[in-house]
Amino acid sequence: MSNLTRPSQVCRALLAALDASDGRRRLRKRDQRPDAIGLAIKRELLERVVAADPEPADLEPWLLQYVQANEGHASPGAVSAMARVVFDEWRLAQVMPDFSAWLARGAPSDDARPAAITVAQSGAD
Repeated sequence: MSNLTRPSQVCRALLAALDASDGRRRLRKRDQRPDAIGLAIKRELLERVVAADPEPADLEPWLLQYVQANEGHASPGAVSAMARVVFDEWRLAQVMPDFSAWLARGAPSDDARPAAITVAQSGAD
């Protein structure tokens, strides 16, 4: 099992995975604006979790408060959806050793930029 025991650690690793998905997004031959908007919302949310470093038991209420505080700033549905995704990924990292280990390794991907692979490792709490 990895040492990703705090939401901030998981979210830091998810930021590295997000970099890889952004690389794949740029290769698509269709309108990328919806993808870019969703990824920007998710990136901001992940960065906020890393900065706030909520306790594991407090992540879900923290995310709810984040969604409520962002009403009127971005699409409430999009922010709420991304908060659910982040919470689901946090839970998945807690119960699925392979996913957690992949995140702990920096979420390596053939699509990732080389600098993104070390993001999770450089900020270990």
